[in-house]
Amino acid sequence: MLKQIEGSCASDYPYEMDAMFRNRAQIFKERLGWTVSVTEGRERDVFDDANPLYLVSLDPLTRKYRGSVRLLPTTGPNMLRDVFPFLLRDGEFVESPTIWEISRICAVPSECQPDRGKSGLSPTLAELIVGIVEVGVMAGLSQIVAVFDARIYRIVKAAGCDPQLIGRPQRIGDTMSYVGVFDTGNSPLMAIRRAVGIQGSVLAVETPELVAA
Repeated sequence: MLKQIEGSCASDYPYEMDAMFRNRAQIFKERLGWTVSVTEGRERDVFDDANPLYLVSLDPLTRKYRGSVRLLPTTGPNMLRDVFPFLLRDGEFVESPTIWEISRICAVPSECQPDRGKSGLSPTLAELIVGIVEVGVMAGLSQIVAVFDARIYRIVKAAGCDPQLIGRPQRIGDTMSYVGVFDTGNSPLMAIRRAVGIQGSVLAVETPELVAA
């Protein structure tokens, strides 16, 4: 189950946000050794102040946090434009109201090992990728863009996203980094669902709380 959380409403979801920032610190700082800012065990950056949309994976029974991803329009602040422009060729840019960027996709470590589906992905990462494309369909997007390393490139390929590489892949630190775009829409969504073995929507439907008369 994926909960959609707008950055402007983040204070309404203290558990989900705290768990997400802690998971990001664990994955990107401790496990991958990226140069990211961690304060009191939480990783966040300036793009978390740009009112992104977060997809947060929660266990449908326990509501325990399992993973997350961040989405930002390419018409405003985003990592490709403001941090990694050198990955694009001279004169090349990605900016359109119908293209959003994803970043900081991660899952708790225990979700990355057992119970992998037919695609070889953990259930949480598979769910997040399906959710990204579902959001794209709902928002009328044409494409999703991302800066990813070789690890995430393998993940999105396994999920049936078939990203088109643009720009100039370069080594950042110990790994190759890429810029890729992949299509949204009903046909790509169906293909991705087949690849990861997920049927039906993964986005949670918020139900209003009952108010006593």
